[in-house]
Amino acid sequence: MKKNLLFLAGAACGTALLLGGCANSMNTIEPAGTVAQRQMLTDKRLITDTGLHRHVQPIGINTATGPGGFLKVQVEVQNTTGSRHSFNYRVEWFDENGMIINSPMAVATSRTIEGGETLAITATAPTDRAKDFRIKFIEAK
Repeated sequence: MKKNLLFLAGAACGTALLLGGCANSMNTIEPAGTVAQRQMLTDKRLITDTGLHRHVQPIGINTATGPGGFLKVQVEVQNTTGSRHSFNYRVEWFDENGMIINSPMAVATSRTIEGGETLAITATAPTDRAKDFRIKFIEAK
């Protein structure tokens, strides 16, 4: 009886150590077959500085027109390292003539992404005049 208790205590400690050692990993569950279609990146509208690109990489982009004709953008980024990383991003919007639309909302936004995590960044144009965009990713200092 005493041996069984010692074995159970040892097994519990071993399990706790194993689970505790995996605290930095990221598990994701998603359907095997997806219905939604996204545009995979070969897109010039995403600009990433070289330092950040070693850690956080854009892997997918999707655009849609929301209510009222406002352009919506969703960019999927992935942390390719095993550790947490912080970055900033800024979305610039352009009208049908390619002219930048000045907006008080055109400020950098800070985000943090865990090691191995995939994160979706969504932005909606400030006006229905916006027909195109550019997203700049900058490493946080």
